[in-house]
Amino acid sequence: MLYQFPHKTGQYVVEVIEEKGDQLLVKVVAVLRHPRQGDLHNPNEVENVFFHERKALSQFEKRYTSSQFLKPYNEATPKYVESLKTALYELEDKMEKKDNAYSEQALKCIEQLKIDYSRQYKINF
Repeated sequence: MLYQFPHKTGQYVVEVIEEKGDQLLVKVVAVLRHPRQGDLHNPNEVENVFFHERKALSQFEKRYTSSQFLKPYNEATPKYVESLKTALYELEDKMEKKDNAYSEQALKCIEQLKIDYSRQYKINF
């Protein structure tokens, strides 16, 4: 069975591969929402903060979580690489519609992520 799993500011499709007490080990199957760029503690800020480049969890990456964070996922499951592209393009489109310092910095990070993902998954963005 597949589940939706929020991690930091991203959203993923995962499958449970192991139960250990109250912790579940999940494996990433697809990306539903790419993580936001920047400082999680100071969202939309660029002044006096370290602006983080945030990658999505990798294909087959594993994380421990508790069942309270998992919601059943009953839709068609996209392939990981296609879901990553879609999620990143959605984030990019959202940032392009804004005209502020945060979106400009986020777009720079997104351009670098496209290069990194192209190398990692051998695809073109």
